[in-house]
Amino acid sequence: MVNRVAFVTGASRGIGRATALSLCRAGFDVVVASPAIESNQELAAEIRACSGKAMAVNLDVTSPGSVKDAFAKALKDRGRIDVLVNNAGITRDGLAVRMKPADWDRVLQINLYGAFSCIQAVLPGMMRNRWGRIINIVSVVGQAGAAGQANYAASKAGLIGLTKSLAQEMGRREITVNAVAPGYIETDMTKGLPDEVKQTILASIPLARIGTPDDVAAAVKFLAGEDAGYITGQVLAVNGGMYM
Repeated sequence: MVNRVAFVTGASRGIGRATALSLCRAGFDVVVASPAIESNQELAAEIRACSGKAMAVNLDVTSPGSVKDAFAKALKDRGRIDVLVNNAGITRDGLAVRMKPADWDRVLQINLYGAFSCIQAVLPGMMRNRWGRIINIVSVVGQAGAAGQANYAASKAGLIGLTKSLAQEMGRREITVNAVAPGYIETDMTKGLPDEVKQTILASIPLARIGTPDDVAAAVKFLAGEDAGYITGQVLAVNGGMYM
């Protein structure tokens, strides 16, 4: 069996970190990438400590030069990239009527352009190998919308459209392209929400609990594996039933 290599963006914390560890436990070599190089190194060391293989690269998904360098280093060290997990993302919330252009641009640059830039970096190798898994982390907000998150919702909805288009383009090359759409997950991005907002969200979740990064990582691990080879262009919701 080919030793599969997975490249995870935004891997230094939260969903990205949980995904990197989950893929390691499933037998993947893992490239952990984010701008937080010290955290990347710590995570890579943790993976190696549990008998996994890992390397860390510094990555700013908005910089073409950084993307080129990061993927070149990974390819030189590992020889191939079989799985790309586009997890890097940010929020800059605010009502649309008062949203600053810089906040709109920054969210779209990281969440949508950044993912596309990474996809372009891995596609040539996946096409040559005639095997690949591209998994984009989107959001329930990209499906249902959310007041105060027009920029974030637009970026994630755009990523869903990108997922479906690429799935059609790449299917004949045995490259699957799917999205995982988390709902309310306990991460650094959601910890700052006011308690009343958290309680309102919790009341809308049929499973009556907040999700964990491991819940999302399990879905990514499935889509990255051999058993998901006939699944492409799909959005796998991991939201406890809050949006169906």
